[in-house]
Amino acid sequence: MLSRRRFLATAATGAAAIGATWPASAAGSLSSKERVKRALRGAGTDRPPYTFWYHFGLEKLPGERHAQATLDFYRKFKPDVVKVMSDYPFPKPSGNWYELREDQNPFPEQLRALELIRNGLNDEAYFVETIFNPWNVAEKLASREEVRRLQTEKPQLLLDALEVIAKSEAHHARRAIAAGASGIFLAIANAQDGVLSQAEYAKFSEPFDRMVLEAVRTSPLNILHLHGDKVYLDRFYKGWPAAAINYSMHGTGVDLKQARAKYAGVLMGGLDERTYRKLGAAQLKQQWRQAEQQAGGRFILAPGCSVPNDTKDEELRQLTELLG
Repeated sequence: MLSRRRFLATAATGAAAIGATWPASAAGSLSSKERVKRALRGAGTDRPPYTFWYHFGLEKLPGERHAQATLDFYRKFKPDVVKVMSDYPFPKPSGNWYELREDQNPFPEQLRALELIRNGLNDEAYFVETIFNPWNVAEKLASREEVRRLQTEKPQLLLDALEVIAKSEAHHARRAIAAGASGIFLAIANAQDGVLSQAEYAKFSEPFDRMVLEAVRTSPLNILHLHGDKVYLDRFYKGWPAAAINYSMHGTGVDLKQARAKYAGVLMGGLDERTYRKLGAAQLKQQWRQAEQQAGGRFILAPGCSVPNDTKDEELRQLTELLG
């Protein structure tokens, strides 16, 4: 068993705890919030904090229903970080999709859900608010093809629209933190080869992605979610006001050891979201141990993206039981 003296000594050394493995008898000795706090600073933990998520498909229902689904998910599977889904649509203008006005509260139902989630969690676990980056919102307001057409034919119109979306999302981010969220989970799906070039991303997306994050830069648990198999990871290792990066290790082929060589923050990943439903307990444990060893002390075990929406409870519960 891990003695109190040895545990405190290990935690105090911070970086020395990187790559440590912990005996099963120590599992569960920390609260979720303390476990996450220690992971953020690279200190020793009883086990790595973990999280996973999927889309509930409740964007047409009131915030109360969304909150209830989130809380039910938490109570079933006990993730250390509650990643709140955010599928409510950005308000459409009455005219052309790009004729937008800055909105002080673009997602009122989502905000109501966040307040109820805060109350329901009762300070047991941290929760983070999902925000899809302005480019993604523009695609949802119009279409991928229409956004690219505007980029080519009327780039300033697109830039103006993206700025309005970013300012509106920045307002929502601040409201989310005021409602109790510990950070935002900024989903970026266009910073990858085959979607935008590096130069296109730098002009049409990065300034607006940063605008959203800068609005809550002092939040302790901002997370960059870099979606896709060909993401420009090197763009995000330094200079962003986020505590963690979440990406698909299995999809990109970039393991956490390679990312750790360039990134000092929290690495959040390790589980293969693509095959999650097929993974047994032994495979989950293998992925956990490998990722933990590669990432070191600043680590949150998670899939590289949402697990399939039709994942069954018993398939999700395997991880909970493994880490419990």
